[in-house]
Amino acid sequence: MTIYLGIDDTDTLEQPGTGKMARIIAARISLEYPVHGITRHQLLVHPSIPYTSHNSSAVIHITGDGIPARDRVFYIAKNTLQECYIEGSDPGLAVGSGTQIGSLVTSFGVDAQKIVLTQDQALMVAAENGILLEGLAGTKDGIIGALAGIGLAATGNDGRFIMKGRLRTLTSAQRVPDLLNAGIDVVRTLDGYELREGEVAFRKFPKPALIEGKAILFVEQRNGYYQEVIRG
Repeated sequence: MTIYLGIDDTDTLEQPGTGKMARIIAARISLEYPVHGITRHQLLVHPSIPYTSHNSSAVIHITGDGIPARDRVFYIAKNTLQECYIEGSDPGLAVGSGTQIGSLVTSFGVDAQKIVLTQDQALMVAAENGILLEGLAGTKDGIIGALAGIGLAATGNDGRFIMKGRLRTLTSAQRVPDLLNAGIDVVRTLDGYELREGEVAFRKFPKPALIEGKAILFVEQRNGYYQEVIRG
């Protein structure tokens, strides 16, 4: 079973982003449970919503069974966020298993990409579905993005991976077989052709989209070679 752990509003303009915090938490969780990866999910950008750079949340995908595993993951994440708290941030934390994240939670996530939502709405949706949700400091607005993130991640069709397998160790360009061995499930052109050979260039490290529950790296051909196209 997959446990989804979402965090949001953990940073400030002067401090490392939510993605880095998610990787710190994932490293600690991986000592006890397998971590499948971390995805980034874009939320609504609106004048009434405070955000550091892009208003996105991060979700860690963890393999674990039952309430004890869910509760343990929440405990590890909460302790880490409190230990690494940055003054001026408004960290929120949400944890739920795949069976808990039903249509109300996924709809909340989709809505968070289109309209302004409130803490009260987030708390109500979490309570009705048994999701662990907590704002750890500041305004506690981070609970909105944290809950939205796990709702979107659980669909298997939103966002992109910012950590999976060995992808963050890859730089510049790599052969398709090496990309597949490093953690990408499929390399696909924009017109749907699946690549098995060739070389793909990318910035920093590959960031495959979460599509149909898989890590799919989209590419297009430019100047005679393939380049990554960021989706999600």
